[in-house]
Amino acid sequence: MGRGKIEIKRIENTTNRQVTFSKRRAGIIKKAKELTVLCDAHVSLILFSSTQKLFEYCSPTTT
Repeated sequence: MGRGKIEIKRIENTTNRQVTFSKRRAGIIKKAKELTVLCDAHVSLILFSSTQKLFEYCSPTTT
């Protein structure tokens, strides 16, 4: 059995929204790092939180 579909909607509670963003940010950065290693790809991410804070990731270059 798979998961059921859920309705995607904005999280109204700002604390819960920030916690969710932090967890998802960590997950997407981890995926970007894996993609860099597994596929030898150059990856860049720019993320903005709901408080307009900037987060970035750029894959390291190796020569």
